[in-house]
Order: sequence, then structure tokens, then C-alpha cells
Amino acid sequence: MREHTDVVDAIPMRWLEHGEGTPVVFVHGIPTSPELWRHVLPRVTGARCLAWEMVGYGQSIPAGRDRDISVARQAAYLDSWLRQLGIERPVLVGQDLGGGVAQILAARAPERVAGLVLTNSIGYDSWPIPSVTMMQRLAPGLRLAPDVALYPMFVALLRRGHDDRARAAESIGLHWRHYATHGAARSLVRQASALNVQDTLAVADRLPELGLPARVVWGEADQFQKVSYGQRLATDLGTTLERIDGGRHFTPEDHPDRIAAAVDDLVTTSG
Repeated sequence: MREHTDVVDAIPMRWLEHGEGTPVVFVHGIPTSPELWRHVLPRVTGARCLAWEMVGYGQSIPAGRDRDISVARQAAYLDSWLRQLGIERPVLVGQDLGGGVAQILAARAPERVAGLVLTNSIGYDSWPIPSVTMMQRLAPGLRLAPDVALYPMFVALLRRGHDDRARAAESIGLHWRHYATHGAARSLVRQASALNVQDTLAVADRLPELGLPARVVWGEADQFQKVSYGQRLATDLGTTLERIDGGRHFTPEDHPDRIAAAVDDLVTTSG
């Protein structure tokens, strides 16, 4: 796995890269980073896999200060990064917020996208989830809270999102380190405060018209993004929902084989 950074429109952007071939771009959600895809990228075959870090997340948390880090704006940042790297028509793979970013970019410029793979993604009016809405309401006070006060909430959130306990423990340490480094309370509040359901509602009616190859893979037991939304996305994108029995929210970490297989299948059939 290779780590890269580049400056795009005066913004430092980071990504992880693995393999060669058809470009496939992976976008994470909250509260994660490109490392969300660490077990998926090595399993994808015949593709140049690039896991992009959203502005204001992971190691790029400082870049989000005083910038718009909404989901809709992330789609614009992603497009600028793709253009700078000279990547044309990649397959976009998104989980959680990253799925919303992928939908928005595809809706804005379908000619720039070769296909979509969505797994336990936000969409329509499925978000923000209650814990994020609470953070938005309590933002003024939470910004001043010590990091140790946010850690139990962070741990509980990730545990609820995993069906693999060992992978949950691994993921908690991996993703928390970015918040611990850059100030957990301020960073999480900044991320939560930027979330607005109108970003996905604005493109919802365009999804059935995209005509792009798509795969939708969903953990059936996800408590954050209900499987009914996965079914709705699959229907609108003209594909069949692939359900992961017992799977929860963080499918790229708990079920990397299933996600990699969906990517491989789409790359093969769309190529």
C-alpha cells in the first residue's frame, strides 16, 4: 500500500494506492479515513485502487478548518483531485458519507464516472443519524469538551457498526488516532456540523437516470443506514441489492471479500 499527498487548489490531499489497471476510487465516511479500505484494496484484482481522504478527515483534519467540508463540497474536491491526477472515468466506491459523495459526483457529471459501488451508504433522507444530530445540537458545548469525554461515544459508535469484534477493536485504535492527534472534540463537531441531508436529497431524482453500471452491497443488520435504503438505491440504480447476512455498517472492514468481489465484478462487466 502506497501513501501519497498532493496539493490540489491549495488544499493538501492524501490517498492510499494499490495495484495497477482500471482506476477505482474509494471514498470513506465518518468517523473514518482511507484506512477503512485497507483490507479491500489488496483483494481487488486488475485495478488501480485509490482510497481518497475527504478534506477535514483523517490526517487531513487540519485542511478542513475554515473550509466547507459538507458532503456536496467533498464531491467537488474529489472531482478536482481526479482532474489533477489525470484520472478519467473511474469506478467510484463509497461507504457511509463516501457513498453520498459518489452519488453527487455521478449525478453532477455522469460522463466522468464509469460505475458505482455503494455499501451501507447515506442517501435520500437516511441521515444524519441520531447521534450526529445530537452532536449538531450540542456543538457549542462539545467543542470545549476534553477528548477523553468523546472517546467512549466514539468507541460505542464503532462497536455498534461492526459485527466482527476483533476488527472493531482494530478499527477503533486506527481511526481514533487521527482525532487524538488533531483534537477529537473540535474535529468531530466540525465534521458533524457540516452534514446536511439536502446534499443527497438534491440529487435523489437523478439516480434513476444515470444509466451507470452499479453494485449495491449492504450489511442487513446495519443500525445506522437501514437496508431499506440500500434496496431503494439498488432499484434506482437498476441493480440487485446484495445483502450480507448479519453484516453491520462498516462492511469494508468486516467483509472485505464481499466488497472486493463486487468491485471486481463491476470492473469486469463495465470494462
